Amino acid sequence: MTADADDQPAPRKKTGRRPGSADTRRTVLEAARAEFAARGYQKASMRAIARAAGVDAALLHHYFGSKDRLFLAALEFPVDPQLVVERILTGDPDAVGERVAGFVLALWEEPTVRDRLLALLRTAAASEEVAALMRGFMVTELVSRVADGLGVPQPELRVELVMSQILGLAMARYVIRVEPLASAPAEELLPLLARAVQTHLTAG
Repeated sequence: MTADADDQPAPRKKTGRRPGSADTRRTVLEAARAEFAARGYQKASMRAIARAAGVDAALLHHYFGSKDRLFLAALEFPVDPQLVVERILTGDPDAVGERVAGFVLALWEEPTVRDRLLALLRTAAASEEVAALMRGFMVTELVSRVADGLGVPQPELRVELVMSQILGLAMARYVIRVEPLASAPAEELLPLLARAVQTHLTAG
């Protein structure tokens, strides 16, 4: 004789870490934003973010691979610094200025990318917390990596000068809209920016 269905024990609810899902991914990103904001990029850890999100650390690596990828996703950062590092360090050193300038102008001339970059710039300018977060990320993932591969005196300073050149161009061209810079075609700006970048990175 079999027991009635009503007599069967109710299924036990699973406990423990969350399984992977779209909701879990959103929870992880929210936890990452909070952890990065509280501790800064350099001190934040994947383990602490996983703990705050209620997931296994292995799940973060499954979704994002590494801390820098998680940071890019959490802040919706539209540029992968690794691509910039590769553009600078791969190829003929005498053509680095042209490579970097072409890459930068192509990014900024893309409206969706430009809008996101400008939003981040404005936020960083208005918030020291965001500025510090961005600074830690860029120093770790861009400045230090490029500087290690340049083989020139004062490499960190040179990379930061290039960054200042690019940020200054962005502010003047796309935010303040200084003329004739704001209306100049990108192909007209390319050789001028390329020479400045080349000088910063390779001049003796």
